Amino acid sequence: MKVIISNKSDLPIYEQIKVQIKEQIMSGEIAENTFLPSIRQLAKDLGISVITTARAYSDLEAEGFIATIQGKGTMVLSKDNDMIKEQYLKRIEEAFITAIDYAKLADISEEELILILKTLIKE
Repeated sequence: MKVIISNKSDLPIYEQIKVQIKEQIMSGEIAENTFLPSIRQLAKDLGISVITTARAYSDLEAEGFIATIQGKGTMVLSKDNDMIKEQYLKRIEEAFITAIDYAKLADISEEELILILKTLIKE
């Protein structure tokens, strides 16, 4: 697992950690059932507060990406998890909104847009 903290980022440090771990889980870079570093270890590795790391893990757990198992550690949940699917659906919806906005700017009809989507699905 690779996490890089930037003091120049507008995002709080816990959010930077959360976003990076989430991306790695969704891309498959961190496989399901993989144990993450302990909160204390990650905090030590990054040179940050345990509280900051705990907040990132807590948010990821609330979103359904990880689970903490007493006495074992924190584990990445299966991609079959509904919360992860919801994250993918959210991204797809955002991409569609962007595509529709561009289509409106280019005066592309709904029918043309649907045809483009159907063509892309077949590829």
